Amino acid sequence: MAETTKVVARKRDRAGKGGARSSRRDGLIPAVIYGDKQPPMMIAVEPKSIERIMHREGFFNHRLSIDVDGQGHDVLPRDVQVDPVTDKPLHLDFLRIGPDSIITVQVPVHFKNEAAAPGIKRGGVLNVVMHEITVRTKPATIPEFFEVDLTGLEIGHSIHLSALKVPEGVRMVTRDKNPTVASIAAPTVVREAAAEAAAQAAAEADLLLRRHGGQDWETVPIHPLVGERLDLAYYDPDHRYRWRGHEWTFRQYILRYIRWAPYLY
Repeated sequence: MAETTKVVARKRDRAGKGGARSSRRDGLIPAVIYGDKQPPMMIAVEPKSIERIMHREGFFNHRLSIDVDGQGHDVLPRDVQVDPVTDKPLHLDFLRIGPDSIITVQVPVHFKNEAAAPGIKRGGVLNVVMHEITVRTKPATIPEFFEVDLTGLEIGHSIHLSALKVPEGVRMVTRDKNPTVASIAAPTVVREAAAEAAAQAAAEADLLLRRHGGQDWETVPIHPLVGERLDLAYYDPDHRYRWRGHEWTFRQYILRYIRWAPYLY
């Protein structure tokens, strides 16, 4: 379970923008504690006690104990407003929690023993579908993270939600009954997708050329400084373009057409 971190704060006398600006001038971060059927409490947080944990993984499911003028409050971070330039926190929202509160949090997923997975050793790619898992539980039983062991997994294998170890008192919240958390995909999937895209691009270019000049004869432009145009370059059945003794592949023909066409229209 995630440990509780202590944060130092003090009460604010004023609410609203004026009170928030006053706290920032004093070097503090304005914040509010709400929830658990109690009235909201305006506070100002010491920056050092919160900034060192803000950027840690799982900050929003990390229990905090806020000491406000000697009185402790158990809370969960709910929202952080940051300065778009300095990335410093401008305002914090905390949800007050009691011992019997049922809360919803996002728990990160960790993967271990990638080197022990034969599928990854042979070039497979770990495809992570769920980086975080939503759970409902009491504050005392919030998991710090879920761990997935990849030992022995081959290419094509998948890890589903039912394979995770769920602590007692924790209920997972998902739309599907048993969704996929991660899988090991074959590297050829990427290559096949790239080859398909290249074939489609070649087909579109061939269609463009045929529309420009006809089925068997094409007009091939060159740089105007040469002083002449390449007219009626013959396209023979073995997919090579010929003109005045020059022979080009389909790729070379396309490159020349794209390069010099803007000078001629």
